[in-house]
Amino acid sequence: MPERTLILLRHAKSDWSGEEADVDRPLADRGLRQAPEAGRWLAVSIDRIDLAVVSPARRARSTWELASAELASRPPSRIDERLYAASTSQLLGVVRALPDEVDTVVLVGHNPGIEDLVSILTGDSVPMPTSALAVIGLAGSWSNAGRTQATLRAAGRPPAASR
Repeated sequence: MPERTLILLRHAKSDWSGEEADVDRPLADRGLRQAPEAGRWLAVSIDRIDLAVVSPARRARSTWELASAELASRPPSRIDERLYAASTSQLLGVVRALPDEVDTVVLVGHNPGIEDLVSILTGDSVPMPTSALAVIGLAGSWSNAGRTQATLRAAGRPPAASR
């Protein structure tokens, strides 16, 4: 079975100046600049993305909209309620339920879950500030995520995400 690629993308910087509910918080000006940078990094660093799974939070949806606009071809995406305020075990459940027909998936979500998921899968402690990416290679099927070898291939905030 081929190695799978899981890309974790934390939403870009959000705007805390309004009084909207957390799920409705928009991106800040800095976030509006960060998200396309993440997309440009993905465009040059990742051959193909088969699916994006995105938190329903406005800031996560906006991050993916801006990032994916930088890709030569936008992959299918779906909003998954389980990604909003998700624990590590909830995120792991989302990953394990991914269809085996897809090899490369982007999850767009929030901390602390995203940061903790990197650690659980790879054993590496990686800070995931806003707009940071972690690219993880997973051996075997998605359903075995967390039970089989995973390798951190790249991590950081674009444009300098590296390993």
